[in-house]
Amino acid sequence: MVGSAIHRKLKELGFNNIITRTSEQLDLRDQPAVSAFFEEEKPGYVFLAAAKVGGIVANNTYRADFLYDNLQIQNNIIHSSYETGVKKLMFLGSSCIYPKMAPQPLKEEYLLTGPLEPTNEPYAIAKIAGLKMCDAYRDQYNCNYISVMPTNLYGLNDNYHPSNSHVLPALIRRFHEAKVNKTDTVEIWGSGTPKREFLYADDLANACVFLMENYDEKGLINIGTGEDISIKDLALLIKKIVGYEGELTFDASKPDGTPRKLMDVSKLHARGWRHTVELEEGIKLAYQDFLNKLH
Repeated sequence: MVGSAIHRKLKELGFNNIITRTSEQLDLRDQPAVSAFFEEEKPGYVFLAAAKVGGIVANNTYRADFLYDNLQIQNNIIHSSYETGVKKLMFLGSSCIYPKMAPQPLKEEYLLTGPLEPTNEPYAIAKIAGLKMCDAYRDQYNCNYISVMPTNLYGLNDNYHPSNSHVLPALIRRFHEAKVNKTDTVEIWGSGTPKREFLYADDLANACVFLMENYDEKGLINIGTGEDISIKDLALLIKKIVGYEGELTFDASKPDGTPRKLMDVSKLHARGWRHTVELEEGIKLAYQDFLNKLH
């Protein structure tokens, strides 16, 4: 989702010398393969958006896979970038790197100030290692490697899998299927009270290109909207957009995850970038994308 959005943005801006590989073409966990790719292609700028990702269930079930695969991917790409003289690299992290009970909104300096959310700790540890690796290569080798931390993302080419997708695309699928099957109720995991922030993937891509051109600092910078919504209100909004007529129920026996995750985006706003796609408009676009993928 993120890679394709960055690709669209670069093409829109007139960049045409873009090197991409699918996971089928290049296994980023394979060090010799990644090294050979960098030696052959010699890219000038790298957007590192590749990762093994999933929702609460996937993160908690495949804990070893999430840690191992993500460490391998980023180690191989960051080191190969150094070895082949990449001018600038952008590492994309995740808001789950912040402590579970960090004050809200999440400021960049809250990193490593407390314990992580246990359900996705392996993924968070990998992402923290990635951004620290970028800083270490900057310190030791003077590499211009930057780290950005996006909030929850959604948009075109999202993953709508029933069991290992994130909350927003999972709800789109669930409400659509309930509407088609004329189901009376849709069950939502948890209490519905946790609050989440959502950024449309094309807005993220816009921010990534903006920062690649205008940001050269150590540490990390948050990318988000600075606005959040409760899971219950999100569900009601998606219900309305999909046109589902039934009722909502909440299964409080299921995990809620972190109570709130809102990004402090003042550092980004101070540099002159703000999101443009509001949540309702973005969900309408995402739902259309989901419908297109059914046919």
